[in-house]
Amino acid sequence: MRLGTVGALLAGLAVAAAAFGTHGLRGRLDDAALSTFETAARYQLYHAIAILLAAERAARSPSRAAGIAGNIFIAGIVLFSGSLYARALGGPEWLAMMTPFGGLTFMSGWVALALSYREQRPR
Repeated sequence: MRLGTVGALLAGLAVAAAAFGTHGLRGRLDDAALSTFETAARYQLYHAIAILLAAERAARSPSRAAGIAGNIFIAGIVLFSGSLYARALGGPEWLAMMTPFGGLTFMSGWVALALSYREQRPR
């Protein structure tokens, strides 16, 4: 239940961020920073949907791996999208080092979600 709520809220925030980037930041950020911001919003939305998928998977066929995947996707959004948002808005340079870890976190979440389909529950 918690994963579904968080996933839905993160998806809504991604849409709001994309709209803010398009309407509020155009002309205020250079093209590279605006592109970075848009990438952050896009990947946040993709992985918010992945959180919803993991939540549904966990609810329909209780799977420890599905719940873990959802939580990993949350961490990936914080690391990947969070570091890109911050960098686009002028945050410190060291934040750029967080982005690849966020990407690896996303990949780990997809592996965990894949593993959730291999778990067999006795009926």
